[in-house]
Amino acid sequence: MRGKLAAVAALVAAAVLGGLVAIGVGSALSDGGGTTTVVQEAEAAASELEVPAAQREDGLSIEDIYRRAAPGVVQVTAVGADPFSGQSQRGLGSGFVIDKAGHIVTNFHVIDGADEVAVNFSGDDDVRARVVGSDPSTDIAVLRIDTPARALTALPLGNSDGVRVGDPVVAIGNPFRLERSASSGIVSALQRELESPAGFTIDRVIQTDAAINQGNSGGPLLNGRGHVIGVNSAIFSPSGGNVGIGFAIPINTVRDVVAELIDTGRVEHAWLGVRMATVDEELAETFRLPAERGVLVADVVPGSPADEAGLEGGDTTVVVDGESYTLGGDIITRADGKAVESAEELGETVAEKEPGDELELEVRREDATEEVTVELGRRPTEAGS
Repeated sequence: MRGKLAAVAALVAAAVLGGLVAIGVGSALSDGGGTTTVVQEAEAAASELEVPAAQREDGLSIEDIYRRAAPGVVQVTAVGADPFSGQSQRGLGSGFVIDKAGHIVTNFHVIDGADEVAVNFSGDDDVRARVVGSDPSTDIAVLRIDTPARALTALPLGNSDGVRVGDPVVAIGNPFRLERSASSGIVSALQRELESPAGFTIDRVIQTDAAINQGNSGGPLLNGRGHVIGVNSAIFSPSGGNVGIGFAIPINTVRDVVAELIDTGRVEHAWLGVRMATVDEELAETFRLPAERGVLVADVVPGSPADEAGLEGGDTTVVVDGESYTLGGDIITRADGKAVESAEELGETVAEKEPGDELELEVRREDATEEVTVELGRRPTEAGS
């Protein structure tokens, strides 16, 4: 963990867009077995998401969704000491129950650096929570509370791969400490990217115009059937308030991370160790690249699996329409025998593997085509390390 809880003014998550803000709330205080259940619930809900929510006859009203889901949404309070001032700091976010064993999902940045974590069910007394595990690379954490199963409402997990632009959604959380507030909207876009607290890219992020604000971090984004399709994590906002552009980590990513955290307390991601950019026909024609499609290796992290396998980065920086590209490096055209047409595709291929797995790459290097075998490593704690 990073060692401190950020105050409101410091709750800025590194991201691909300026003005992107993590949506937890913080303040300085001067006075110092569940895995099987999670997977089964998600698979059951996923089978019902083949048709976009906007087209289904049995979609629920916002009132119905709220009535069913709100009892499973919690306020998360994290308390820790600022290592610089020594003052106690309090972070506030949201979370939701995922099984009867008492597991709760929230954002990593909500509990980052906390000495104590508690959850609150709509005005009831705080319940102390144990951090089961956290993953800065995906900004996800799992808590557990010791509460009788009959008192818990577990939210069903949906299938984020079945989500379509225009689908209705409902966000529930604790914006500005206003407990269990609901807002509604639609899925505005798909396949967005966020930069995690560890500096790595989170893929397939869902964009929504449902109002999300500070304090919504870690709360659920639900579809028209009341199934969780994402974890609300950030907003794009030059002012820090809602402007109708919010982002949720897709539940299919969350589900896999949560299963590992419950099983082992940590997540190990496969790592290639390159900075890359997509090559399209326009870029290839403009700079006379040796391949019309593929992934340009801009930079290789020293000592990384890519470095050890002999992949080469670029040495010349150019700017096109405000975008910076580093040219002269390898262009990856195929991975494990399949054509690769974007950096996102290659990232997803790596994400599907485990540390120690081999990745077969076809690489264009100047006028030659080479085959490179990379033994993937374990992703470091922070990007660039």
